[in-house]
Amino acid sequence: MRQAVLSVLFSVLSFIGLAQHTQVIKGTVVDKETKIPLVGVAVSVTDVQPHIGGVTNDDGEYVIANVPVGKHTVILNYISYGSLTIPNVLVTSGKEVVLNVELEESSRRMSEVVVTAKKEHVNEMAILSAKTFDVQETERYAGSRADPARMASNFAGVLGADDSRNDIIIRGNSPQGLLWRLEEVDIPNPNHFAVPGTTGGPVSLLNNKTLSNSDFFTGAFPAEYGNSIAGVFDLKMRNGNKDRHEFTGQFGFLGTELAAEGPISKTSGSSYLFTYRYSTLKLFEGLNIKIGTNSVPNYQDAAIKLNFPLGKKANLSLFGIGGLSKVDLIVSNLTEPAEEIYGESDRDQYFYSNTGVAGASFSYIINPSAYTKLVVAQTGSDIGAEHIKVFRSPEFVVDSMKPILGYQSITNSTVAHWYLNKKLTARQTLKAGIVNNLYRVNYIDSSRQYPPTLQVWQYRLDFVGSTDLVQPYIQYKYRPTEALTLTAGLHGQYLTHNQTGAIEPRAAIRYRAGRSDIVSVGYGLHSQMQQLYQYFANLPINGPGQMHNYNIGFTRSHHLVGGYEHIFSDVLRVRTETYYQYLFNVPIETRVGSSFSALNQGASFGRLFPDTLVNKGTGYNYGLELTLEKVFNHGYYFMFTGSLFDSKAKGNDGIYRNTDYNGGFATNLLGGYERKLGKNSTLLAGGKITWTGGRLYSPPNIAASKALGDFVVIDSLRNTLQFPDYFRADAKLGVRINGQKLTHELAIDLVNVFGTKNILSLTYSHDLAAQGKYPFLKTYQLGFLPLFYYRVDFGLGKRSS
Repeated sequence: MRQAVLSVLFSVLSFIGLAQHTQVIKGTVVDKETKIPLVGVAVSVTDVQPHIGGVTNDDGEYVIANVPVGKHTVILNYISYGSLTIPNVLVTSGKEVVLNVELEESSRRMSEVVVTAKKEHVNEMAILSAKTFDVQETERYAGSRADPARMASNFAGVLGADDSRNDIIIRGNSPQGLLWRLEEVDIPNPNHFAVPGTTGGPVSLLNNKTLSNSDFFTGAFPAEYGNSIAGVFDLKMRNGNKDRHEFTGQFGFLGTELAAEGPISKTSGSSYLFTYRYSTLKLFEGLNIKIGTNSVPNYQDAAIKLNFPLGKKANLSLFGIGGLSKVDLIVSNLTEPAEEIYGESDRDQYFYSNTGVAGASFSYIINPSAYTKLVVAQTGSDIGAEHIKVFRSPEFVVDSMKPILGYQSITNSTVAHWYLNKKLTARQTLKAGIVNNLYRVNYIDSSRQYPPTLQVWQYRLDFVGSTDLVQPYIQYKYRPTEALTLTAGLHGQYLTHNQTGAIEPRAAIRYRAGRSDIVSVGYGLHSQMQQLYQYFANLPINGPGQMHNYNIGFTRSHHLVGGYEHIFSDVLRVRTETYYQYLFNVPIETRVGSSFSALNQGASFGRLFPDTLVNKGTGYNYGLELTLEKVFNHGYYFMFTGSLFDSKAKGNDGIYRNTDYNGGFATNLLGGYERKLGKNSTLLAGGKITWTGGRLYSPPNIAASKALGDFVVIDSLRNTLQFPDYFRADAKLGVRINGQKLTHELAIDLVNVFGTKNILSLTYSHDLAAQGKYPFLKTYQLGFLPLFYYRVDFGLGKRSS
């Protein structure tokens, strides 16, 4: 292994030349509200001598040639729009840099004010509790594994303390409260090995090589987003290079990847972008590296985007992502107990999870002040499993085996999102639209797993049908001055199968006092439907067709947020936010004395089939967040995020208890350093420390657990115990080498570099129970995990000029 790494390193070093290599920066500049191309925008690279730059043409396009490789600052200037500074634009020799920019018109004449700022959010209605997701951060941050969800766990208010999954836990809310969007349509869980009713998983099927900068919201989000009570991850795909064919090859422990992009027709400006990845986790098995399971998961994914400009006013794009994953968790062939965090120790499990999204987007500029867009997509997920119970003797010898569980969950959705964006004046913008999700489902689930002696199959799901979620919205932005921005809107949603509806007001204010201080406040009422499979489930005692939770309504939440930001300099700033969320209409069980709350679902590999529910539960979350950030400058960056929070839920017993996600605090300290190694190569180094409150858990009811054959909690003591704090340190080391026409990157990500043993959960051990021992044991999270990758980027054909 060591010889192979050295061989690759020496081979790529041979490409380094003494002369400094250059590349092209190009793109399109448009008005943020109308998408009209802006003519005559001055675009310049200011940190090279002499300065180099270009001016946009009639199509809003610019090209800057002969930009030295490295990181640069790009500044855009335009009359009546002010000035926009974009730092840390990475230029490599392998691929051209496509930097598309949206400029916001100043509310005053250029002679009166010049606004200089880094672009904060992709969505023009975002004022607070929003963070622009930078694609480069998924690879820059140590421990992120090139995963957008794991990268988001670095943000203030987001809890990331589970090595086995990338669930996004925002401000104490269940990860089920997160809305995933891609190209402005709602999508299913974009993770491999996804379980119905969850929004996370072990491995993301999103490929950062296809993504553009996108928005991540943690509360009080704009009116165009609905069916979420926690947060929104609004992802955008970039277009391929329309002038030149470019390619990427990557080999690493998490997968072998290929990417290609380029022009379809240079005359029309159409382009393609494609990626494919296949898992190479088999390498871990050969190197005896623990990945949390004794089986080798298999997965593959792909993404595509085709973009077709239709003259100067219209554009058509086709896009899609998809992933296939499968794992067989076999314990019957073991001769001694083994650690397993992705499965259960008493059964063989055969599991698969397939997800896909395919859509088309059409935009049209109606006039210089308005444009409209329609996105239509088909999404689908097909998830299934079969469990076979393994009965053993006290000597750990297999006595017999019995099938105990089988299910298939097929959910298809036709999604349409149409909106009209109207720029009323330079100070006012109006946006109105409608989102429609038509769901078609086919669910089957049969079980005889509890108690272990049960012989009769019980059907928990047996349903084929459909339902429709309709979401109209309208939102308005007003900037009376450069310092003051106000937004307001209404979001509505209606679920057809049980005629549940909601109207949700949203509003926010942002005020900039001078050049250094920003104050913001926002409010939103948010609603979310329940997990689809739970609407159509039935109690085994009732039989198929009697769906006891068919008419459950939306969970609802008031969000109130206040924020303050102080800008010390162009590269250093501090942000703080405080929030309060009151949740109501939360589904709880009608069973007397039950502490169950739907707010505790969504962060495991199991599905939940509660008893009869009613919308009478409540809960609350409140907290304080702090972010101190220095953007990359003079070769280094750092970021500290800290959160103090409290999260409670009340069940039918009338007692507010800790939710499963109430760790109390979360902190992240991360940073990175880059140093030039000659003119064309760069040393990359980074580190991260995560320290959060330990997981909450409930003491087991020993007698009931033994009788059922599974973990049963003492209901009255739910979440009264807590594991020790979670601590993990990650490190990253690599080198980027720019050859004349190729860029090489070789790096290793060292996850949990100190091998800290963090407790994951308390579980029921069937093997210990069979031996007459205390049947509860602690399972631990991942140990030390090294992740290596090698990537090469290159292009074919003449560079843009």
